[in-house]
Amino acid sequence: MVLDSLTLYIVATMVAALLGAMLLFFGREQNIPALRWWGAAYVLGSVSVALWTLVGERFGEVVPLLLSAVGLIASAMVWNAARVFHGKSPSVAGLALGAVAWIAGGTLLDPAAHVLRLTIGAGLVVIYATLTAAQLWQERRASLQRRWPALAVPALHGFVLMLPILLGNMLRDSSGAFAATWVTVFAIELVLYAVGTVFVIFMLVNERVVSAHKRAASIDPLTGLLNRRGFADACARLIEREAREGRPVTVLIFDIDHFKAINDRFGHPAGDEVLKLFSAVVVNNLRITDLSGRIGGEEFAALLPCSLGEGVVAAERVREVFATSGIVCDEGPVDTTVSIGVAGGPAGTELEVLLAAADTALYKAKRTGRNRVETATELPLSLDHFRRQKAGLSASAQPAQLVAPT
Repeated sequence: MVLDSLTLYIVATMVAALLGAMLLFFGREQNIPALRWWGAAYVLGSVSVALWTLVGERFGEVVPLLLSAVGLIASAMVWNAARVFHGKSPSVAGLALGAVAWIAGGTLLDPAAHVLRLTIGAGLVVIYATLTAAQLWQERRASLQRRWPALAVPALHGFVLMLPILLGNMLRDSSGAFAATWVTVFAIELVLYAVGTVFVIFMLVNERVVSAHKRAASIDPLTGLLNRRGFADACARLIEREAREGRPVTVLIFDIDHFKAINDRFGHPAGDEVLKLFSAVVVNNLRITDLSGRIGGEEFAALLPCSLGEGVVAAERVREVFATSGIVCDEGPVDTTVSIGVAGGPAGTELEVLLAAADTALYKAKRTGRNRVETATELPLSLDHFRRQKAGLSASAQPAQLVAPT
């Protein structure tokens, strides 16, 4: 069966135009600028290829030269779309540089130097394809198995473009069979490239959306810290990593003193400001390798990959900074103090065990005057036993009004 190259190119441009329109539509509906860039590039590229295929060289050398320049601008727009997708600004210079180089080369070179012109044009497209692949590869959060199509699709496109340059001298014959075969192969590859690129685009967009939802589900919206679920997941990974190296970990539990009284006296907006202030104090006074999160109303926690002694020093630093950074409202100054419980354990100690021990120390800090740091003397041997013991202490303390207020 003989495939007509003109028909294949028409099909390729129609497919590219339809996919471009689809990307423009979804980009507008979902307010994703990168999709609009990709869609515009597809539409512009399909128009240039269609006109070049239909017009050919009927109007001399100038029109095909300009149409090829438009196609290079479309290739540059694909690269810029990848830049925008990763939060970078479009490169105006890169958008026009390829087209300018192509027009300059076509103007200065001998019109008979068709091979050199083909080499320059294919080389420019390969450069843009390489830049696009490199840009799409930059998100290291994704696994290699999910990220490889972002590199493979542009690489395949560049390889097919360079094929006549790499192998032309060996395979070209007087009948021109190689050139005819390559034109057919390139037309087929153009369709596959258009569809494959859109697949990669939607794969990346879907991955970005899923990641955003996961981050939103694990972040406390008020303070920007990890919520209880996000904190537990992140701590599990950190504890596992430290366990492989045989290093200890330490947990800090913070409870803002008299927080209910702050809400009652100054209002919930003031209480929210205290929470945001404390979260900033925690982040600014712990290391970048430490994890922190909001695990309750006014209760926060942090996991530090360090010894118990280093954890106590960090806790004292947080306590002192927070105590001296009060908020002043119209009704007067807001008391900003915090009670902290600290517990450390050997490599591989489970988070729940550390939290239980630190919670016991926190309970002691609140009973003995607040605005202080207490250290757990030992880890609970059994979490179930610890919970029953704590529940019994709370029940027996209530009649005598010994329960520490929040």
